[in-house]
Amino acid sequence: MAPGRGRRGDAGVSVPDGARDVFRVSATDGAARAGVLATARGDVPTPAFMPVGTKATVKTLHPDEVRALGASIVLANAYHLHFRPGEHVIEELGGLHAFSSWSGPILTDSGGFQIFSLRDTILALDEDGVVFRSVYDGAAERFTPEGAAEIQRRLGSDIAMCLDVCLPAGAPREELERAVALTTRWARRQLDAERAPGQLRFGIAQGGTDRELRERSIAEITALAFDGFALGGLAVGESREEMLACVEWAAPCLPADRPRYFMGIGDPVGILEVIERGIDLFDCVLPTRTARTGSALTWAGRLNLRNAVHARDSRPLDASCDCPTCARFSRAYLRHLVAQDEILGLRLLSLHNLRFVLDLTARARAAIEQRTFAAFKRDALARLADARKEEPWAS
Repeated sequence: MAPGRGRRGDAGVSVPDGARDVFRVSATDGAARAGVLATARGDVPTPAFMPVGTKATVKTLHPDEVRALGASIVLANAYHLHFRPGEHVIEELGGLHAFSSWSGPILTDSGGFQIFSLRDTILALDEDGVVFRSVYDGAAERFTPEGAAEIQRRLGSDIAMCLDVCLPAGAPREELERAVALTTRWARRQLDAERAPGQLRFGIAQGGTDRELRERSIAEITALAFDGFALGGLAVGESREEMLACVEWAAPCLPADRPRYFMGIGDPVGILEVIERGIDLFDCVLPTRTARTGSALTWAGRLNLRNAVHARDSRPLDASCDCPTCARFSRAYLRHLVAQDEILGLRLLSLHNLRFVLDLTARARAAIEQRTFAAFKRDALARLADARKEEPWAS
């Protein structure tokens, strides 16, 4: 094989030599894929939802509970951990896994989304990196591609994301062009940066929903020997229709034998839609954040436990759910906890919502393996019809 040509993926995409063989597709059904991602701390069956533990904790939950719910991998954020308590502290205490008592795989985001979503804090953006004000104390801080890689090396995560330039929906085309160009040049610099033992590194494609720029970014990033690839810069304010249309043609442009990561989706309908389009990994704060507002995700739609209609309801949140919350507690009791601002209420709703999303993803995987995904999705969307009418994330 000629140097630099690599293996061939979907739609003729060349998979670069040098990337490790860490992902295996075990079944397909249309564009939907079931597979296994191998990491230093265990295999991740895909499609996989990654619960978000931004500050090295999935809010309100014990790591053993998260594992028991069905999670095989969690996400943490390099931006927040850099500022509090600091990557050097975490490294000194044995790395992120020992620090948080999570023995399974961890993916760390580089902090690019956090920096660029807080655009008012950015002081300078140049070839070297980005200067911004910390959300914690307002002090100026510079992140560079090499610096983001070093933070994640010290954290010791299993998958480290590249620092990218992530713009909001509607950004001018010239800004998108610059973001694509900088993201590629930064990715090249991060590719050879020192890693933690066994650490995988994923590149990120940008370009918004502009097809020309997105395809350019994908071509440039996938020419590099990353272990996996992400579609970044989506779910940042564009319509659901625009986002899904982009994933429809963008996902097949990514290499077939690398994991494909959609950054930032976690509602039930959205999960099914991106799986159908060939996405393997996804994350979102929605299940736990929704729980902290006093609401539960169910097959009958979202239940707001603050509503008085639940005050004397002896039923579980969802009769088909096998989570610890549904096994023992009534809607009436959960409403009481939520109404009285009891922490247990937020914990129990978080347990349920995560289990609901993780179970949905596991069922989708099983349907792909049985080549019945289209029927599974059709039935699931019918059952979620009430949610689609009521929820802005499903519009």
